Amino acid sequence: MSSSNPVANTSLDQLLSEAPILVADGGLGTSLFALGMPPGACPELLNVECPEMVMEAHLGFLEAGCDIILTNTFGGNRRRLTLHGLQDRVAEINLAAVALLRRLAGRLGRPVAVAGSVGPTGDLLAPLGPLEHDAAVEVFGEQIDALVRGGVDVVWIETMSSREELEAAYEAARSFRTPVVTTMSFDTHGRTMMGFRPEQLAAWSRAQAVLPAAVGANCGVGAGDVVLAVSELAKADPGTAIVAKANCGLPAYTEGHLAYPHGPEIMPTYVELAIRAGARLIGACCGSGPRHIAAIREAVDCTRSTRRVTREEIARRLPHAPRPSRPATAQRERRRRVTRT
Repeated sequence: MSSSNPVANTSLDQLLSEAPILVADGGLGTSLFALGMPPGACPELLNVECPEMVMEAHLGFLEAGCDIILTNTFGGNRRRLTLHGLQDRVAEINLAAVALLRRLAGRLGRPVAVAGSVGPTGDLLAPLGPLEHDAAVEVFGEQIDALVRGGVDVVWIETMSSREELEAAYEAARSFRTPVVTTMSFDTHGRTMMGFRPEQLAAWSRAQAVLPAAVGANCGVGAGDVVLAVSELAKADPGTAIVAKANCGLPAYTEGHLAYPHGPEIMPTYVELAIRAGARLIGACCGSGPRHIAAIREAVDCTRSTRRVTREEIARRLPHAPRPSRPATAQRERRRRVTRT
C-alpha cells in the first residue's frame, strides 16, 4: 500500500466474501453536469482544477451507500486526453483522482473499494482501425500505472466494445499486482458495437491465465439489455462474480440538457432481476445520480429471491428491454461510445 494513502486499502475479494451483493456507484458524468460542469469540458481535468466538485459528486454516491466507487478517470488515457491538449498530464490527472477518493474513503468509517476507471481509447484497434495492439497496451499501461501508484484497490476496465481493446487493456492491467474487473457495453441485440456477445466475454474470461475479479455489462441503452447480458454471462460462467451497471435509458435533449427517462423508481425492479440473473455487483451508469444508488442500496438490502429470471420476464418488467438477439444485418464498424455520463 502506498504510504500516501490515508486509509488501508479494501480488498474486493474481502467485500465479496462478506456480502452476497455489493453496490457500485452511478453516473459520475451525470453528477458532474448537475454540479455545473460545462458541456465539452474535460471531466478528468477537474481532478486537478476543481477537486471540490469531483469530491462532492463522489460523496453523493458514498453517502447513498455504495461499496465500490470509481475514480474520475474514464477518459484518463493519453489518446482521450489528447483531445483536450492534456496528453502529457496522464499521471498527474490519474494520481489526483485516486487521492481524492482515498481522502473521502478515510472519512466513512466503513470499508469501500476504490476502483480505477479505465475507459476506451476512442480509437478503433487494428485490423479495423489505426491503433496497433502494442501501442494500445502502452496507452493503457501509462494510465493504469498511475492509478495503481495512487493506491486503487481494483482496476476497473469498462464500456469496452471490441475484444481487441479489451485484451490490450487487460494485458496492461495484468502487469500490476492489482485485481481487475472488466465490463463491456451490450446493445439491444445482445452484442457490443463490434459484435462481441456476453458468452464470448465469459469464454474470454475463463481463458485468462489470471482470471478477472469480475466481469459484466455496463452502459448500453437501459436496464433490460444489461440484465439480459448478465443472465447470459451467468449461464456461460456461473462461478464468476458478475457486474451490472445499467444506463437509465436513452437520453433526449430537454430544455438544453440531456434528460434520461428512468428515475430511481425503476431501481428496485432492476436490482431484483439483476440479482436473479446472477449479478453480484450492481450499480448504475449514464443518467443515474445518488438517488438511484440509494434506491439500489435499499433494494439490495431487501431482495431475497433466488428464483432464476427469464428473458420474457426481463422484457415484461423492464422498459426498453432487449429484443431477442438476431444476427447483425450491417457491418458493425461504428465507433464505441467514449464518454460515460
